Amino acid sequence: MKDRKREFRIFTIVEYEKEQEYLRERHNNGWKLVHLTFPGFYLFEACEPEDVVYQLDYHKEGLGSQASYVQMFKDCGWEYLFDFMGYSYVRKSMATMQGEEEIFSDDSSRLDFIDRVFKGRMIPLLILFLLVILPQTILQGSFSGSHFNHVLFFLYLVLLVLYISIIIRFAVQYHTLKHRT
Repeated sequence: MKDRKREFRIFTIVEYEKEQEYLRERHNNGWKLVHLTFPGFYLFEACEPEDVVYQLDYHKEGLGSQASYVQMFKDCGWEYLFDFMGYSYVRKSMATMQGEEEIFSDDSSRLDFIDRVFKGRMIPLLILFLLVILPQTILQGSFSGSHFNHVLFFLYLVLLVLYISIIIRFAVQYHTLKHRT
């Protein structure tokens, strides 16, 4: 039996909870997360099946020194795995937990997490959307004639729809969480 395997999965910015569940399910099936590479290649290593909770935190701007940040997780019994594109990956066995534990203790800390994601990820996406994707879609749509222009228009149209869906999903999640606190 292979002791390592690679899986390709893409999770959007707002799907961090789905990613956590995916990683938990993999571990329950005997595959623990070892590494992650862009654009979404997860490297797993064979292990004993166990119920292990995975959590993600976003701290691209930094929450102090990396050593104290990692120590904070260790002090709470979480195993720090690695950072990937601003997200920190940690895990903890359900057997060592006192009920359902999370790295975010309340809705307020979850909202802080979402705010950090908004500032680090959504603002650059909004700027790119408003300054490049939207104008280029309009520009390419105004051209007529060549097959190349039709292909570019279609590609920009796909990007436009993708960006709009990400922005709407993030806004709905942010709004829901903000009104829960």
